[in-house]
Amino acid sequence: MIKRRKTRQVRVGGVKIGGGAPISIQSMTNSVTADTRSTVSQIKALERAGCEIIRVAVRDLDDARAVKGIKKKINIPLACDIHFDYRLALECIRAGADKIRLNPGNIRKREEIAAVVKAAKKARIPIRIGVNSGSAGANTPGALVKTAMGYIKVLEGLDFHDIIVSLKASNVLSTVASYRAMSKLCDYPLHLGVTAAGPYESGIVKSSIGIGSLLLDGIGDTIRVSLTADPVEEVAAAKKILSSLDIRRFGPEIISCPTCGRCRVDLIKIVKRVEKALAGTFAGRQATIAVMGCEVNGPGEAGEADIGIAAGRGSGALFVKGRIIRRVREKDFVKELLKELKRL
Repeated sequence: MIKRRKTRQVRVGGVKIGGGAPISIQSMTNSVTADTRSTVSQIKALERAGCEIIRVAVRDLDDARAVKGIKKKINIPLACDIHFDYRLALECIRAGADKIRLNPGNIRKREEIAAVVKAAKKARIPIRIGVNSGSAGANTPGALVKTAMGYIKVLEGLDFHDIIVSLKASNVLSTVASYRAMSKLCDYPLHLGVTAAGPYESGIVKSSIGIGSLLLDGIGDTIRVSLTADPVEEVAAAKKILSSLDIRRFGPEIISCPTCGRCRVDLIKIVKRVEKALAGTFAGRQATIAVMGCEVNGPGEAGEADIGIAAGRGSGALFVKGRIIRRVREKDFVKELLKELKRL
């Protein structure tokens, strides 16, 4: 059982972060924000995938002014990513942003930070202190934490406490060490991620290890998996990370063996068909489904799952809640598993 770190709670639109609230999933659009049609279309796709907070890049006034129109057409909270020009934050707040991310590396003047804080207070929205190796000047835990704590003190000095903190490095070890150190120095909620994690496969591995290690420590209140890929893939990966740790469930879980020389059915094809079916009609169901290829681990895993198949040569035993209820042919595996899932 994971014991989560106790934190303050802040709200980003209708989503609670920290204070025992469910760990939320974030992503970021890669469209030009001023292109409202493309940006809204991408956000809608992310909403369908399960994204709960979306962030947009704000490069100029056109982007900032587009926030108002985007907000009217989406259903999840909108965070604005601000760099270099604090006035863009002010414009986004006026346009209805639900959260502002400030970069300590390029918005440093106290009077500029004070202006953003004043507007955020009035709008009752939080500020994320988004530290990375670029803003900290080095890719080390000491530099990341020092930068974050310095910015926190500025915000606290302005009597502002609706704060979220992130300390993202591209190096997994630096990221994990930074968050562990930060978790002991403040009680603000932490936004987890490994920045610039890379292309899909290597990025998934780095993010899973980095974010997963921290979640196992009870650290983290909201997450973003950063991939050089379609943002929808980030959401899918985040859901799988949370599910694998039993932190949240987003549908049935598939348990299946890696296959070996004992397997006498086309297990890879069968599992892909099951996975595709579960992502559709059964996406909201909570169940464990085992699809096992032989008699060694098959009966045990299938018997412990809600529904399972332990395959033999061209057929298999169908388990429901630990009992064998019948034998089924290989060509009927998927159909029979789905039939029993409907009955649960």
